[in-house]
Order: sequence, then C-alpha cells, then structure tokens
Amino acid sequence: MPRVAPAVSLDPTMKAALDQLVRSSSAPQGQVLRSRIVLAAAAGRTNQQIATELHLPEVTVSKWRRGFASQGLEGLQDAPRSGRPVKHGPEIVQRVQNRACQQPKHYSRWSVRTLAEDLKLPRSTVHQILVASHLQPHRIRTFTFSPDPDFEAKLLDIVGLYLNPPENALVLCVDEKTGIQALDRTQPLLPLSAKKPRRWTNEYVRHGTQTLLAALEIASGQVVAHVKQRRTSVNFLRFLKDVVEAFPERELHMVLDNLNIHKNQAAQRWLKLHPRVRFHYTPTHASWVNMVECFFSILGKQGLSQSVHTSKRQLKEFLLDYIAHNNENPRPFVWTKGPEKLQCIIEATKEYQASHPRKPRRRRRRHPVRNTINN
Repeated sequence: MPRVAPAVSLDPTMKAALDQLVRSSSAPQGQVLRSRIVLAAAAGRTNQQIATELHLPEVTVSKWRRGFASQGLEGLQDAPRSGRPVKHGPEIVQRVQNRACQQPKHYSRWSVRTLAEDLKLPRSTVHQILVASHLQPHRIRTFTFSPDPDFEAKLLDIVGLYLNPPENALVLCVDEKTGIQALDRTQPLLPLSAKKPRRWTNEYVRHGTQTLLAALEIASGQVVAHVKQRRTSVNFLRFLKDVVEAFPERELHMVLDNLNIHKNQAAQRWLKLHPRVRFHYTPTHASWVNMVECFFSILGKQGLSQSVHTSKRQLKEFLLDYIAHNNENPRPFVWTKGPEKLQCIIEATKEYQASHPRKPRRRRRRHPVRNTINN
C-alpha cells in the first residue's frame, strides 16, 4: 500500500519565515531548497509535482515533507553526522580562547602564527578554534565615551527628531568638513586596464585646503553647501542665511556639534533673529549622532579617495558639482540604531562617567603685566 504524504499547513508566522529563507542570498542552499518543498506542499501540490518542478528525486521531497510535518523547522535540519573524534578537548579550546584575549608581550596583537607558536599548537588548530569562537585578534574598532553629563537627554532629543520630527518642520544636520586637500600627482595617472588597476605615483603635491560647510535635510537627502577657505564665525552665519532661504516657511531644527562658532554670542544673536530655527547640540564627543557625518563619509569614499586636483579652485568646483549631482537624485537618510542599541550605549556611558568623574576646570590666574624699563 503506497505511503500517503502528510498534509502541510502553515500559519502566517511560519510562512513568513520560510519565505524569508527562500529570498535570502546568504542562507545555505540546502535550507532554501527544503523551504521551497514545504511551501509547495502547503500550496497543495503532490510529491510528484514538487519533484518535477524542482528537479529532485521524489524520495527527497517525501523525506523533507515528512520531517517538517513531524518536527516543524527542526525537521529541515541535517542530522548529526559521524566523523573523526575531536582531537583537542575543551581544555585546549579554553586555553586558546584565554590566551587570545590576553595582550602578547612582544607584539601589538596576536596573529594565528604567533598565537600557535606561543601555545605550541598547530596553526590549523588555532585557526579553527578562533573561527568557531568568533575571536578576531587582527581586528580593532574605535570608540569614545562621552563625558557630557546630559548625554542621555541630548541623545534622545536628537534621535526623537530623526524618528518623529515635529509637524511642518524639517530636520537639518549641519557641520563642517575641514582640511580637504587639493592633492595633485607629480606624474600622469595610468588608466584602468585588463588585469591592472588604476595606478598613480606615490609622490604628490599639495595645493592648499578647502572647508566644506554642509546642511543635510534628512527627509529628502538634499544638501545645502558652501566651500570656503577657512572655518570662521562670519562664514558660518552667511551659510546659515542661505540654509534658511533654501527652506522657506518651515520650522527648522538644526543638529550641530559643540564647536565654538556654533555656540558663541554671534550664533546666539543670529538665532534670536530667526525664531523659526532651533539648535540641537550633540553630546560632547558624540559626532556619530549627527547624520551629516554619514554624508561626509560617502563624499570621502565616492569623491575624494582617488581624486586629483591641481588647485583649490578646481577642488571647490569639484565639491560643488558633486553636491549638485547629489541633489538631482537625493536619497533620504534614515536613523537605524534601535532602542536596544541606544540603551546599551546609555548604560555603558553612565558606567564610564561614574568610574571617571569629570575634574573641575581650574581657572588660570591672570598675573598683572609688569612694565620693566631697562636703564
């Protein structure tokens, strides 16, 4: 008597999980294929029809269909396979992990070779344990805790603007990118060709620097920018005047850092004369909160990393042309750090501030200037 294929029914959550596996570009192909079998079975197809559509043996379709019907998603996993017993026990794994997390004596970091030599183990064993333990001694990431006592309030204020801006208001991220060098090469560039990348000489000539003042409107991705020789309070206020004119009849919330030209008396006087503009300052040492830094990163990678400019004027024209091209087809900037990530950052910052209290600044005593006349 032929075996009857079990019926497969999927609730919305299970179907969404299987659909996500099928669409995933990084999921193992075996998992993708088994998900297709289950989805086809749930759609009412027989094993023979599924085998014909997916070019599989019918026995394979039957196996995974029965596995899912009896165990759910776990029934689509491979069974444990027998193999050669593990050569190194848990004590060796623990030893490698502990040593990898310690600072070496004669090196700045561990490599697989130096760690294997130190532990007197084969390099292949050390490499396998590091990979399985997700330990990467060759990598390093930077961080800076903010000493700002109002870190949490400022952070949540700005993130709240990004996620839920006030009605009829625009959020602008404002900052300056200073020291953009006009670099020229002493010899002509060699173009890209088959099997050879673009090439340039390692000798360069400096032709000066420019400063980019930019205001990013995050909802649309539009950028208002000035390119100046220097970063001064006068240039900053002129730039703000153009920003306000570019977005008329709207309330403007500007996110800025704590630079002196953003907070001095001239800036505060300008702010009082423009009641529809409000400033929101990022916490100290937390420039990552300002999303215009993302735009500067894109500019650096796309426009400046391999550029050649023979003068400051040429660099200025290039920057303005890049921004004009960006504004032809702008893309919105979206805040991606969720509440769990922000809560971790806030808690870590509080722990740092509690263990490293800020020392009060000592005021310098001004000594009276003595007039001495040498006879």
